[in-house]
Amino acid sequence: MATEPPVLPGAGEARRWAEEELAKAEYREAAPSWIETVWENFLDWFSSLDGSTQSAGPLPGPVIGIVIALVIAAAVILARPRLNAAPRRTRDVFEADSVLSAAEYRQRAEASAASGKWGDAVVERFRALVRAAEDRTILEPQPGRTADEVARELAVPFPWEAGRLERAAGVFDAVRYGNRPAGRGDYQELAGLDADLEATKPESALQPPAALR
Repeated sequence: MATEPPVLPGAGEARRWAEEELAKAEYREAAPSWIETVWENFLDWFSSLDGSTQSAGPLPGPVIGIVIALVIAAAVILARPRLNAAPRRTRDVFEADSVLSAAEYRQRAEASAASGKWGDAVVERFRALVRAAEDRTILEPQPGRTADEVARELAVPFPWEAGRLERAAGVFDAVRYGNRPAGRGDYQELAGLDADLEATKPESALQPPAALR
């Protein structure tokens, strides 16, 4: 069965398509800075395709269509690495070069809670929980560790707290990285978990050595 040839846009419609596509924020933000200069030059060139110049006539529609396809493909290829990197951006528990102790994080959390700054209190208390586990050698200090990783790793020595750890990690991420407001209940639940973990031996410490069984 015969197929109809593709419909190619005219110069005016082609310009509009390219401008709408390439002006999207994700391309402008993700592409390298030198692309902005190329983009501006490209728009200037496109504006000359209305046939008003004396030096050359308007380009035929098929040529414009090919140019548009090439430009958009180039923009996608250049922007894709940074666009794909955004969702993978790590959500670290600690700020870079953090050296505070668990006790210091707890003091900051209590001070924020006393001022009604529940979001700050939640963030600092979760950090206290993680730093305490590191100080007790339950967790190995690891730059870039995320709240989800903390929950999974601590669920091994504290399997009975797996559900609370998962909820705490979710609250931390929602408050710290999702701009979700926190409340007194969020902080009290997290403070309770921190206190319970601090007062409990991990499961590995409760198991006698194999030679003594």
